[in-house]
Amino acid sequence: MNNFIELSNLTKTFVAKKDVKVLKQINFKFKLGKIYSLMGPSGSGKSTLLNLISLIDRPSSGLIKFQNQQIDFNKNKENDLFRANNIGIVYQQDNLLTDFTALENVYLSSLAIGIKKDDAKKKAKYILKTVGLSHRLDHYPNELSGGEKQRVSIARALINEPKIILADEPTGSLDKKTSKEIFTLLKKLRNSKRLIIFATHNRFFANKSDCLLEMVDGNIKSTNVRV
Repeated sequence: MNNFIELSNLTKTFVAKKDVKVLKQINFKFKLGKIYSLMGPSGSGKSTLLNLISLIDRPSSGLIKFQNQQIDFNKNKENDLFRANNIGIVYQQDNLLTDFTALENVYLSSLAIGIKKDDAKKKAKYILKTVGLSHRLDHYPNELSGGEKQRVSIARALINEPKIILADEPTGSLDKKTSKEIFTLLKKLRNSKRLIIFATHNRFFANKSDCLLEMVDGNIKSTNVRV
C-alpha cells in the first residue's frame, strides 16, 4: 500500500473562556501520488488540520503516522528536521522574507538541512526557472506581483524535494486568471512519490483534485475519490 499519512481519532481543542473543539476524531489515510482538496466553510478546521499534518501544531488527542511511524510531538527537534526534509508548505499569504530576494527566499530553506550554499543557490535558480521566474531572481517581494510571490512560495516549498506539499488557500488572495495559473502549476507538482493537500473555498479547483474532502463541523463528512 502507498498510504503515507495516517490520521487516527485526531482531535484538536483550543482552550479559551470556553473550550472549542475544532477537529473531532478524524480518521483518514493519504496516499502518495494523489492530490487532495479540503473544502469547507471558515472555521470548519481546514487550516487546523494542515497545521497538525505539518507538525507545526500538536493534536489534543489521537495519532499521526508517516509511513507507519507514529509522530512523538514531544520530540520538537526531530519533528522540525522531518518537516524540513519531507514537507513543503505554501500559504495563502506568501510569507516571504521581505529583506531577501526571490533567490534568497528559496535557497535559505536548503541551508537549514545542511546543503552547501553554492549547491542550494544552483538548485534554487533551477526551480525558479521551472516556475517561470528566472528573470526575477534578484527581485525583492515588494517588487513582485501576487502571482509571482506565490510562485516563489511554491519554489521555496519544492527546494528540499518534499514528499508532502501542503497548501492553505494558495489562490485565495489572487485574481481568477492568476489563480488558475497557480493551481495548474501546483497540480503539475504531483508525482508517484509525492502527495499534495490543499485547502480551498473554490469548488472549481477542489473538483479537479483526485479526492475531494468535505469538512463540516470539525470532521470529514464526505469524500469524492477519483482514481
